[in-house]
Amino acid sequence: MPGRILIITGASRGIGAAVALRAGSAGYQVVVNYLESEAAARHVVQDIRDAGGTAIPVKADVATEAGVLKLFQETEATLGPIYGLVNNAGTTGGLARIDEITSNMLERLMAANVIGPMICLREAVKRMSTRYGHSGGVIVNISSLAARIGGAGEWVHYAATKGAINTLTIGLAREVANEGIRVNAVSPGLIETDIHATAGAPDRLDRLRPGIPMKRAGTPDEIAAGVLWLLSSEASYVTGTILEIGGGR
Repeated sequence: MPGRILIITGASRGIGAAVALRAGSAGYQVVVNYLESEAAARHVVQDIRDAGGTAIPVKADVATEAGVLKLFQETEATLGPIYGLVNNAGTTGGLARIDEITSNMLERLMAANVIGPMICLREAVKRMSTRYGHSGGVIVNISSLAARIGGAGEWVHYAATKGAINTLTIGLAREVANEGIRVNAVSPGLIETDIHATAGAPDRLDRLRPGIPMKRAGTPDEIAAGVLWLLSSEASYVTGTILEIGGGR
């Protein structure tokens, strides 16, 4: 609903930025969370403001409890009560077979992709649930088709964290369904973002494109469209759903 406050983690680029821009256009008051890309985050915020929307940047490391608390507290202090959360921030952990990963890699990956998002969910529920005297809200987690495909030979470790996100989505949706909160996930397939280059495989889109039934990669805006639908009242009877957007992959 227009005017409601929406936190988007990792919103300075890629899918997060696309969701932020669409949400701003839809009338949400958008919190653009970022960790390092301050200039990019401020650019997203300015684009939303230039289009007549409301947005603020909030720097916070949502892979840590302190960072999550800072994000939620700063949002409330600046804008007011939170209506929605898009749990988008995360990392791939890099390209590696399972016999090449280290415990340090796994600790960083789990912190960013599982522990941090779980703490975000905890704080969101505390601020949305009718159990705590609030009026409800909506949560959308960003998963990945890797959770179903498995990521063999590239990032089984990453795929496992997204499997955890899917389980969290289903379980939490049932846990808070009678407390005014809907919880869903969007599971993107191969998308045109810098995640591939950052992981060390700038050619990954070209290499995997032939295996997609639609023979093309998706765009961040196509993922954002699914997220905004799940946030909207049009999806009022949808909870515990994993919405795959992957060109048939």
